[in-house]
Amino acid sequence: MTDPRSTVLHHRHAALGASFTDFGGWLMPVRYTSDLAEHHAVRTAAGLFDISHMAEFWVHDGEAAAFLDYALAGRISGMKVGKAKYSLVLSADGGIVDDVIVYRTGEEYFLVVANAGNREAVAGALADAVEPWRATRPSPGAGRSDGAFAFVAGAEVPRIEDITDRMALIAVQGPAAQSVLAGLPGFEVVGIPLDEVGFYAFTSAEFDGASVVVARTGYTGEDGFELMIPVEHAELLWDALLEHGAPAGLVPAGLAARDTLRLEAGMPLYGHELSLDIAPAQAGLNRVVAADKSEFVGREGLATRASDGAPVLVGLVSEGRRAGRAGYAVLGPDGERVGEVTSGALSPTLGHPVAMAFVAPEHAAPGTELALDVRGTPVPATVTALPFYRRKK
Repeated sequence: MTDPRSTVLHHRHAALGASFTDFGGWLMPVRYTSDLAEHHAVRTAAGLFDISHMAEFWVHDGEAAAFLDYALAGRISGMKVGKAKYSLVLSADGGIVDDVIVYRTGEEYFLVVANAGNREAVAGALADAVEPWRATRPSPGAGRSDGAFAFVAGAEVPRIEDITDRMALIAVQGPAAQSVLAGLPGFEVVGIPLDEVGFYAFTSAEFDGASVVVARTGYTGEDGFELMIPVEHAELLWDALLEHGAPAGLVPAGLAARDTLRLEAGMPLYGHELSLDIAPAQAGLNRVVAADKSEFVGREGLATRASDGAPVLVGLVSEGRRAGRAGYAVLGPDGERVGEVTSGALSPTLGHPVAMAFVAPEHAAPGTELALDVRGTPVPATVTALPFYRRKK
């Protein structure tokens, strides 16, 4: 077995006393002090996350927008420069290879950020889509009098570059995130001002002589930013954020807090709520799929998948302190198994257990009374709409 990789910030985490775990093939900090303290810091002030394990790909030149329309489930060509979009990489039979965020940095220039454990799968899916996509392009002269088309047999294709090892990603999440960044010494926004950057949009900045992509995105349900910077500048940025943000309540936060934060926000995690065995509709992600596109990877597979009776993702809330965990059975009114928990925890913000689970559709309506099999004891749970938590605007 290959040893997990470390991010460029590993020594910083160790110096802060972090505990580590293998996550997606990377040795990542689980916590620095307390899961609860780190969670609450993000909800009330700000948390600092190393997310440099995520995979990044540049897709650019040629007809990159048209290619990504084919390679991904969403309509990427409709994005404006400076915007981000959540999308899916699908398998031929309509399963989910990964969920990704796409950033349009130019007319034919895109950044695709994928999950760490799916780096090779996404790289392979993008590469495998090139030739089938070219086959969908019009022949020279078809439908046009001048015969001018950018892609014909033997023509140039978009470039796909895996830049994961060259870039670091650092997230500042929480209601104080913008104020922390705005006053950071040596950090200069050279694009749209931070207070004008909308959700799922980004701007440009400079720090330590390096260009930084500053995106208003995140995985916590709070306001915040994700910063992409060359690895050689990451340690200095991390240190500066910790020092400058401390008076505002910013603390380093690990995977444990990140998991309870995203669970409260109803955000799926690959390998739990998303997988090759799950179709977008089951996970409540039909809105992500531009089904009216004439061609895209997974289109035929989605059309032929049997949807009737397929389990669907729901939220579950219960009382007390005993939380359902991934793999626990969901029980129906007569004690029969009707589903399975994919993620669950005692919510630090709400004070009661919450869970996401796939259940049979006849048990999926909000308000339906079910139970969780918690180590042999049925614990009553009620189906509720996701997310469990929404931040105050």
